[in-house]
Amino acid sequence: MKRLATLILGSALLFGCASHTPNFIALSPELPAVTPQTSLEPALALQTLDTRTANFIVRFNEDGKAARLVSPAEPPRVQLDQLFRQGFAKAGYRIDPASGKEVQLQLIELLTDVDESSFGFEAKTNVSINLLAKNSSHTLTKRYKAKGLLKGPFSADFASLELDMNKLITQLSGEILNDPELHSFLQQ
Repeated sequence: MKRLATLILGSALLFGCASHTPNFIALSPELPAVTPQTSLEPALALQTLDTRTANFIVRFNEDGKAARLVSPAEPPRVQLDQLFRQGFAKAGYRIDPASGKEVQLQLIELLTDVDESSFGFEAKTNVSINLLAKNSSHTLTKRYKAKGLLKGPFSADFASLELDMNKLITQLSGEILNDPELHSFLQQ
């Protein structure tokens, strides 16, 4: 009888752990391949802002239920700032807050909407970053966007969502860091 009670208790605990879903998504975008743009190491002031209206990055939508919101484990602004500092340094710039040449990156959107039904899920991810660059006489403004779509049976797993979001952030940061128009503007 004691063994049966232990078995039932153990099974209940394992079931409870298996049904627990994480509360955070861990973003870890990789530094994309960056082409060196200059060998002179011009100074560049870099600022990264998160201008999103909400802190969550994943929204699970199920029929007839309130949306379940998932936040990032670390602020995306911090991760993007580190990523862009490394990327601009690799492109040949020296990061200096006192520089007359400035680049401001504004995270406008970072959201995965997951629609779940009894047949499966569909996850749509949107990432959008505004760039505002200033040199001594002009201003350059550009918006970069990336979209992703995942579909599958059952429900969405966090590992797949993280992988898709990280892939899109890496892709978008590569577009920014290797943008010939931006580098031409910064070297004026």
